[in-house]
Amino acid sequence: MSKEFILDGHGLTIKDIFTIANAKKGETTVKLSDIAKQSVIKSKEYVTKIVEKGEPVYGINTGFGALSSVHIQKDDLSTLQVNLIRSHCTGVGQPFSREVTRAIMLLRANCLASGFSGVTIDAIELLLKFLNHDITPVVPEKGSVGASGDLAPLSHIALALIGEGEVIYDGKLVRSDFAIRDIGEEPVVLGPKDGLALINGTAVMAALGALAIHKAERLMKLADIAAASTVDGVRGTIMAYDHKIHGLKPHPGQLSSAINLNKILDGSEILVSHPDCGKVQDPYSLRCVPQVHGACRQTLAHAREVLTLELNAVTDNPLIFISDDEVISGGNFHGEAIAMAMDYLAIGLAELCNISERRVEKMMNPTFSDLPAFLTPNSGLNSGLMIAHVTSAALTSENKYLCHPASVDSVPTSTDKEDHVSMGVTSGRKLHEVLDNLTSCLSIEFLCNTQAIEFHRPLKSSPAIEAVVSHVRKTVPRIEDDRVFYKDMNNIKALINNNELLNAVEEVIGELQ
Repeated sequence: MSKEFILDGHGLTIKDIFTIANAKKGETTVKLSDIAKQSVIKSKEYVTKIVEKGEPVYGINTGFGALSSVHIQKDDLSTLQVNLIRSHCTGVGQPFSREVTRAIMLLRANCLASGFSGVTIDAIELLLKFLNHDITPVVPEKGSVGASGDLAPLSHIALALIGEGEVIYDGKLVRSDFAIRDIGEEPVVLGPKDGLALINGTAVMAALGALAIHKAERLMKLADIAAASTVDGVRGTIMAYDHKIHGLKPHPGQLSSAINLNKILDGSEILVSHPDCGKVQDPYSLRCVPQVHGACRQTLAHAREVLTLELNAVTDNPLIFISDDEVISGGNFHGEAIAMAMDYLAIGLAELCNISERRVEKMMNPTFSDLPAFLTPNSGLNSGLMIAHVTSAALTSENKYLCHPASVDSVPTSTDKEDHVSMGVTSGRKLHEVLDNLTSCLSIEFLCNTQAIEFHRPLKSSPAIEAVVSHVRKTVPRIEDDRVFYKDMNNIKALINNNELLNAVEEVIGELQ
């Protein structure tokens, strides 16, 4: 049965966006609430009255951007909006994924549903039909500077709505007018302000941010699981995770991470098997996990706070306030808040890679770990996981340039009228690259620490970590001799992406923080 979501411009959540963006055809149905429909219709009626009066109002009967002083005649207003969409379709690069494009459409529809944009309800309804019938516009990734809205990418979606764009429909690339008519609908006919309302907003930035946050929430937990598994793999100590220590520096993220680590390691035979090993303190990459992972969690908390607000914000321009009989030009389309939050989150995720790579190195090094070099029983003849560690190092290094904040840059456009921009889409695209690198780094760490634990048999790790080992072993055998390891890394990455590893742990010890 299809799960129904009702849009009203106020109640959309990050989880909703992820669910709808990833839903297969027929799994979800998105509709406008009755109140939203009334608000949208009233707002459009207000625009019609402005047109009848003939007074120049930006976005309704004027040019755009640097051409805002040009008054457009009534008979040309529909052409004005179509020209806007056609001329702004200047995106380049690879298309956004289906997931991202669906999230963009959902967010734009939710913004317009608030009733402050003066857009025809037909445009919103067709956007939702695209979601419900799995019609995905082809939207190039590059071309937005993150202010005056995500103009270029949103124009490619609007072009599809008027029947002139390209879409993926039934697995094929087709003209959008064909797909629209195939579902029994007609392309949108743009009236005054419709084109501008469809493209002027932060939907692309917000979509990238919301999807990244949903994925990052899982990876934060998995980073704690990976760290705990490595601690047991190298026979580290849990003493540094004592609650008394963290009570004296009670950052929320640090406390959560420490609680998780203790919970994950509870019941490990390996942990209590080496009280007289001679080690006094573990290296920082093991000892300071709560402090580092906790700080990374704080970047996620900030990003979640910013994006949660943005998802239900009205980011159009100009905005229509019917009760005050006003149309006001502003700057809610500016993506600075989202751009900075995504840049900050990217730094947090990159640090998880940084410390994970150091933990992997500790498992490679027999001087520290007392394990066979590179975790292979017959090192020398076999290279073991030597180059898996090198890949982790490469990804960690790559993250350093990906974490240069896009939001500190600004290139003035539109004859210097749009003289400060956020570069938020660049922030979001980089963030997703860091996310993917982190997923790969954690898959490498799990490949290594599950192998390290094998060297301590017959001792068992904790029930939670043994659940990790068991699930990894379904597709990744214990390493005896060299083999092609990228397949193992990809198999573990799949377990991360489909939530199987996290679910396996939480089924044993309950939900992690």
